[in-house]
Amino acid sequence: MATAPDPRLQRLLGGPALAALRQRLRRHYERGGTDGGRLLLDRLQAHEQEALALLSGRPARPARSLRLDLADLQARLQAAGLADSLRAALERLDGPIADATAERAAAQAAWAAVQTRPGRDPRLGAWLQAATGLGLLKRLARQDPVAAEDLLTQAGAVLARLPAAGLPRSQLAALALGDAHALDAGRPTATLVLAAWRHGEASADALAAEPDTPPQEERIRDVWARAGVLVNELARPVLVLNLPVPRHLDAAPWLCGEPAYLSLRWLLRQRPDWPVAGRPVFVCENPNLLAIAAERLGTHGAPLVCTDGMPAAAQRSLLEQLGRAGAHLRCHADFDWAGVRIVNHLLTYAGATPWRMDSARYEAAAHQATASGLALAGPDAEARWDAALAPAMRRHGRAIAEEALADTLLEDLTTGP
Repeated sequence: MATAPDPRLQRLLGGPALAALRQRLRRHYERGGTDGGRLLLDRLQAHEQEALALLSGRPARPARSLRLDLADLQARLQAAGLADSLRAALERLDGPIADATAERAAAQAAWAAVQTRPGRDPRLGAWLQAATGLGLLKRLARQDPVAAEDLLTQAGAVLARLPAAGLPRSQLAALALGDAHALDAGRPTATLVLAAWRHGEASADALAAEPDTPPQEERIRDVWARAGVLVNELARPVLVLNLPVPRHLDAAPWLCGEPAYLSLRWLLRQRPDWPVAGRPVFVCENPNLLAIAAERLGTHGAPLVCTDGMPAAAQRSLLEQLGRAGAHLRCHADFDWAGVRIVNHLLTYAGATPWRMDSARYEAAAHQATASGLALAGPDAEARWDAALAPAMRRHGRAIAEEALADTLLEDLTTGP
């Protein structure tokens, strides 16, 4: 049980009126100060100056600052039987004084141990050495090194099962952590796993710098997909036409010349070996254009992939597979601001090149468009591949749908680029 302060000490330095002064004195010790040397106190109130004068045995003076001789004050407090030191007096009045310097040093040592613990999954270890790694871990662990160790252990258990082969995220969470929801969006372990996985990807920096990427949740789904994990395996399948049969399959699960949907589940579990090295694969924005190509060209059209707007996980996974297989991706979209963003994204993310998507073709289409055509709407965007395209679109103020350009686009699908 704490010893009650001497009533004389309470009268000298206690009470609410001197609480601010006591806090200033306590900070001296919290910062590692001792009971030796001198301590300068400035901006003193009159009643604080009077209390310090009584405590140190000095005559009160109308001054705003005072330099305390702490060794002399310690001797006075001991001689009066009030306390062994000023620090002891302050602790009797307001409780123990923490050594902030020692606590900071201990915390730094604890976090250094977390950061360098041997036996860690190498992907986590590399991420922890990155500039933002330890800071994110501290935030997720609420500045608690013990909680951080638990999170890293859980993240390591998940990473040990990656890459997967089309494993649902909930099943991965149940197998690795015993909780089907432990890797749901926003959960700390999921955040660590995704951060470590992205850090290890060669394309992570380019993806993080891409301003035209889909919303954050969509990007998270894409990262899981690249790790072979399904977040929503049947959401937004990718629409394709005339893709060649993968080498490891005896027959494709679609009919040549007919539009077909490929699910993210199929793409991640099959990991198709696409025979497209050196071949053009065309990419459009709108399902209607793909339907027109199927109707007019049938089996005689070049491979065509539809993003159906900004590509989602299935579309991005297929384009990534085709790009790795050596396909030359040629992309087109509506001549509107959303279309410009889609092509910007495909050029950066998938390594595609524009397909009849330049200012000259826009100008020609805008001059031929009817007066009842659609007006451009929404925030504008600069075309990274053609500096003249956005100014031309602003000048005409007209959106041109892909379907209106079907005749010229189908020429390329028939004859090649």
